Amino acid sequence: MIRVHKIKLEPTAAQEDYFRRACGTARFAYNWALAEWDRQRKAGEKPTEAALRKQLNAIKTEQFPWMSEVTKNAPQQAIKNVGLAFQHFFRRVKLKQKPGYPRFKQKGIRDSFRADNGPGTFSTDGKVLKLPRVGGIRMREQLRFVGVAKSAAVSRMADGWYVSISVETETRLQAVANKGACGVDLGVNTLAAIASGSGVEVVPALRPHRAAHKRLVRLSRSLSRKVKGSANRAKAKAKLARLHLRIANVRKDALHKLTTGLATRYSTIGIEDLNVRGMMGGNLARSVADVGFHEFRRQLEYKAAMTGAQVIVLDRFFPSSQLCSRCGERHPEMTRRGGNASRMVCRCGCNTDRDENAAINIMRQALACQSVESEALASAQAETKLHPVKQETEGCAAMRRRGRAAWSPLPALLAAKEVKQ
Repeated sequence: MIRVHKIKLEPTAAQEDYFRRACGTARFAYNWALAEWDRQRKAGEKPTEAALRKQLNAIKTEQFPWMSEVTKNAPQQAIKNVGLAFQHFFRRVKLKQKPGYPRFKQKGIRDSFRADNGPGTFSTDGKVLKLPRVGGIRMREQLRFVGVAKSAAVSRMADGWYVSISVETETRLQAVANKGACGVDLGVNTLAAIASGSGVEVVPALRPHRAAHKRLVRLSRSLSRKVKGSANRAKAKAKLARLHLRIANVRKDALHKLTTGLATRYSTIGIEDLNVRGMMGGNLARSVADVGFHEFRRQLEYKAAMTGAQVIVLDRFFPSSQLCSRCGERHPEMTRRGGNASRMVCRCGCNTDRDENAAINIMRQALACQSVESEALASAQAETKLHPVKQETEGCAAMRRRGRAAWSPLPALLAAKEVKQ
């Protein structure tokens, strides 16, 4: 498997100047390829990234001689990225999703370039990275993974330089325990409530953006008052960028620790399919963005694939916060936060926190979905053996029945509760 380790670099002044020129070359090649792609498409031609790379190689010596000052892989990989961007665009169009047409790159925004020319053209020796045409560059830490180094991409974040090394390795996350199933309810007051057979664990929210909000406002106001092009404006811009990077790193570190713990401790993990785009349109947009719901799901899914855990994503309309975790009675008033809606109070005597109650419901619904899926798979296999001619039709019908029954709230919850007892 391919894993990536991102390490901060400590380049010299000459090496940093080379990095800036290489980023500019890659950005120019990307914008040139994108403009040429649009021109050829409007002319009725069918452009490809391979043809564009050959076209650039034929003219760069005469028209762009300064490209030879950096590694040839910087502009070539940039054009490959244009082809990859259009592949994603056409895929989203085919799936009838919001396409997002590729856009031109701007200076100073996500500057990066491919620094190597394939495996064997660069190496690491302890805390030293050796790149072609650059030499040895000091790294803050050693390469974490053992295997074949495939590529090295240098990027700038705030005013620092980083290298992302892709390694083909067998090193992966290992399950340290098997505590069965759990349900995870993400929130804005707490990062997550984790319900399992041993109880409910609450992970506090760090809220890095909220904690640094006053400083962000002050630095943004200071930046807006500086004269464009001045040295003081560059210093203020770097200071604000460093603060944004620190906020992102704090959030990412908390999510990595949470998702790694879930993937290595539990074999079945139930989460909700949250409408993050819709939640960002409300008055809790800043708090929702500060948690990172989408990043949590992305990290959890790829880490669970390494440990063998199963992530069950519940239906978006499953009322996890409205159902009483003790008797299953539904409380529609729990959709509104504030007041008594912060706790689940039911006639059966249940009086628990809203997020903890939702986490328990998510865990039980995940177990019910897993049971329905297992029964559908066993039924499909049995029907396949008895009626091989109707394999595809009956199998699809079983999957459709499973999909309709998977989110049915009360019957599935009560059935899972009886099984657990």
